[in-house]
Amino acid sequence: MLDFRYETFLALCEIKNYTKTAEKLHITQPAVTQHIKYLEDRYDCKLFEYKNRKLNLTSEGKYLFEYIKTIQADSIHIKEKLSHNTEKEIKIRFGATLSIGEYIMPSILSTLLEDNPNYKIHMTVANTQVLLEKLNRGDLDFLLVEGMFDKGQYHSVLFSEERFVPLCAYESILAKEVVPFEKLMQNRLIIREKGSGTREIFETILQEYNYSLGGFDHIIEIGNMSAIKELVSKDLGITFLFQVAAEREIREGKLSVIDIPGFNAVREFNFVCLKDSFFKEEYMRYFHIMKGINEKLK
Repeated sequence: MLDFRYETFLALCEIKNYTKTAEKLHITQPAVTQHIKYLEDRYDCKLFEYKNRKLNLTSEGKYLFEYIKTIQADSIHIKEKLSHNTEKEIKIRFGATLSIGEYIMPSILSTLLEDNPNYKIHMTVANTQVLLEKLNRGDLDFLLVEGMFDKGQYHSVLFSEERFVPLCAYESILAKEVVPFEKLMQNRLIIREKGSGTREIFETILQEYNYSLGGFDHIIEIGNMSAIKELVSKDLGITFLFQVAAEREIREGKLSVIDIPGFNAVREFNFVCLKDSFFKEEYMRYFHIMKGINEKLK
């Protein structure tokens, strides 16, 4: 259990506002100030500073944040272990982004549970940004993500490399010809919401081709992968997804990969956990098990 002053520190790191932090913690603003001053006096350094009227962590504050964040997450994990100490179940709490959670993990978890019936799995499926926030809070032990993140802040290992492809309806005229990238801009684009790994990867690829989302004639944002594929299969637009997320529809003749000259986008799926976690070796064991199963299934 963290000292209450560290809880205040973590909340202020997240919210970056003394008044709103006090409201969230149901304490007074002077109490927040006192808690931070106590920590600054204890460590003999400034933890926060104002730049352009915005509250920011100092370099020392960033260091303390990373350290306390890991301690908090490990504390939650220890509590879980102690509360289930007399049980034979092994609880695994992890997160996966949509492409991984819906299209890769079901087969992996099926094999995993057949071989390890005592595993109690809790998998959260959300976008990369939400999952990282849950990891930082200690709500999840590790992640499998497709999106971009600051690798310097976390311990990460390559899980797999997957093709990222442009898709259209099987009956679309685009499926029957080689299509220059600039011609795609004339089509309705159906994409994931902001914060999703798929969206970030697509925007990065656009930049590599010196394009942006603003170049498309019409854009629709949808947070549901199945809905995106359904609309595209009815020739109501095009999309860009990981091929693994559309393999069934391609196989069934509902979707086709658009042939763009020279286009070959391969991106990483990564395993992520907190860098200095006491339980890192335990999490890595799960990584090797899941990676091994995934490679056998391919």
